[in-house]
Amino acid sequence: METRILSNEKIATGIYKMVFEWYEKAYPGQFVMVDCKGKTFLKRPISVCSVEDKSLTIVYQVKGEGTKNLSQMKSGEIIEVTGPHGNGFEIREDKNVLIVGGGIGIPPLLYIAKKIKAKKLYIALGFRSETFLVEEFKNLGEVIVTTEDGSFGKKGMVTQVIEDIIDKIDIIYGCGPKRMLKALKEISLKNSIPCQISVEERMACGIGACLVCACRVKKDGGFEYKRVCKDGPVFWAEEVEF
Repeated sequence: METRILSNEKIATGIYKMVFEWYEKAYPGQFVMVDCKGKTFLKRPISVCSVEDKSLTIVYQVKGEGTKNLSQMKSGEIIEVTGPHGNGFEIREDKNVLIVGGGIGIPPLLYIAKKIKAKKLYIALGFRSETFLVEEFKNLGEVIVTTEDGSFGKKGMVTQVIEDIIDKIDIIYGCGPKRMLKALKEISLKNSIPCQISVEERMACGIGACLVCACRVKKDGGFEYKRVCKDGPVFWAEEVEF
């Protein structure tokens, strides 16, 4: 579908937030495929950051020609967006919830933080150095911020700081780099806490046809491959093999 850009602003070095008109339902954990125009042929998969009345927000990182084109688009321009695609998070309410995000995996967790009704919501956000969206999360729960260089919040990896609160948690939701998700899986298994993670893989079609985004998951004592775009991007951490 074609939609109109309402705003497109830089919120950190190489990180942009775009808002465009939207009239479809979307659930936390789902993503959209965005046409970046220019010489790029394939649409880019970008997670849903938030959905408000008649608008949808994405936050993306400039990594190549496509996202560079996207960062240069202006409000009022028309772009093509398909979706939402994929399976989102299974929201379990009335529990003590921990949300853990790392880097560009943080934006899609804002939507679930807005939607969930928890007894207590803990939010752990990990950055390399420069932060973004922290204030938005602070309006929703108790936020812990880490940076790898110690420039803001606590110094270290985000999975290290959650050890202090893990005995209070009933369920974990996570999104971020693979090494963070792997550590989160180990923490959840060690403490017998259910954990859902959003997995990122390169993809081309977004609808399960091209099989580029396959990831390995456990099945019947062995394993099988599932499509991140169609079967995910959200999986139970215990089933994903890193």
